Amino acid sequence: MDPADFYTGIVAEIYGPLKSVSQDPEPYAAFIQQIGGPALELGCGDGDPLLELRRRGLEVDGVDSSSDMLERLRRRADEQGIRVTVFHQRMEALNLPRRYRTVFLAGPTFTLLPDDTTALAALRGIRAHLAEGGTALVPLFTPAPTSADQIGRVRTAAAPDGAELRVSAVAEQRDETTRTQTTLLRYERHHGSDSTVVERPWLMHWYSQDQFEKLAATAGLAVTAVTDQDGEPAPANDTDLLHFRLQAM
Repeated sequence: MDPADFYTGIVAEIYGPLKSVSQDPEPYAAFIQQIGGPALELGCGDGDPLLELRRRGLEVDGVDSSSDMLERLRRRADEQGIRVTVFHQRMEALNLPRRYRTVFLAGPTFTLLPDDTTALAALRGIRAHLAEGGTALVPLFTPAPTSADQIGRVRTAAAPDGAELRVSAVAEQRDETTRTQTTLLRYERHHGSDSTVVERPWLMHWYSQDQFEKLAATAGLAVTAVTDQDGEPAPANDTDLLHFRLQAM
């Protein structure tokens, strides 16, 4: 399937109850306050941390490729009385009505772009939507292979209607040449005699620091800093979660 359509249907439903990490809004709030607004969150999903940033009065728009995830975001926003502006667009095909002082991804969503060509298009879109003097923040990491004992392991949660939700990794392929890892995930929803089971390939595509810097330069963006999770300068061979700051060349 098209990677941009991964978070649709049952996957969008299960995402919230079964997500293992909620994004801390603090570093993104600090980033926006440092650089200035308006801000744009790429891959905003169902609203974390966008809703909290809006709650704090920060001017932040969102964009996501999944209409199902945006529907969940809008529903959460209505329930919390938060006004939001979000767009249903692919990251690699941005065409928004204004430019932004800050553009960011909350987490390494950029690794879900399947190849360098798509990533370059996304970086060019970021470049086109940066206001003069603006800065983009792109978190990246190199995924580790799923351990054998995790293949087939099922995580469960309960849906609001009492249905049992399940997700598990059933197989995985990794290609160091193309820098891709594809994990086949099984999503399940069971409610009495009614069951839905869907399997989808979850693809991640990674970069070395040098590879990403060259790709960004091709898009007209200069990497001005690469920091680790503690905000310290990252070693060149670091494969953990890193934060790349980009400015127009």
